[in-house]
Amino acid sequence: MTAVPAAIDTVPADPDTVPVEPDTGPAHAGWRDTLREATDLALLGFAVALTALPVLTLAPALATAAAALHDRSVTGAWPDARTSLTRFGRALPAGVAAGAVALAAAGLVAADLVALATGRVPGGGPALTLTAVVVAALLGYAGLVTVAVGRTGSRGWRAAARRVARACPERPGVWAAASGVCALAVLLGVLVTPVAVPILGGYALAALHALDARRPVAAPEPS
Repeated sequence: MTAVPAAIDTVPADPDTVPVEPDTGPAHAGWRDTLREATDLALLGFAVALTALPVLTLAPALATAAAALHDRSVTGAWPDARTSLTRFGRALPAGVAAGAVALAAAGLVAADLVALATGRVPGGGPALTLTAVVVAALLGYAGLVTVAVGRTGSRGWRAAARRVARACPERPGVWAAASGVCALAVLLGVLVTPVAVPILGGYALAALHALDARRPVAAPEPS
């Protein structure tokens, strides 16, 4: 009568059926990683703001930051200061020219928006809305170009502009999302305190990078 219980006691336990205590380590690591990433993006935004103080260096600063984000996504680590300085110097000539053109266009668009909003130019609300949509689309395009330049080590502005110009009609959803990110960043930049604007810029650039990462792998352009 006692043989059966003894046999049962000697049966080895199935490891798949043994209850395992939940491990709370990854949960703590997760929020710490999120906090660290948010802090890094805020610091990236401040670095861009400081580098872009001469105004015309805004484009090279954004390209260098985009290249750093690309490195972060590929290798899991940020580039060192020497690499970033090299990239910034490499992006200066073409970046300053691109920044000058962008600033001139921004000035014209801003003057147009003010004229429409104050009634100096006929068109009223519909024209103002249409202009705002066009501006948002151009901002989204510029943001995607910046990300594309960052993927090539902050160089190749013309090639990136052509590549993104072809890709935007093929991926209207990504273009619309990028335009929305840029428009929201500009709106929040007007509403928040000035000290928070660089932080907002770092987050917006990271959002653009995440959107562009969903693109299909494209064949390299012929040289």
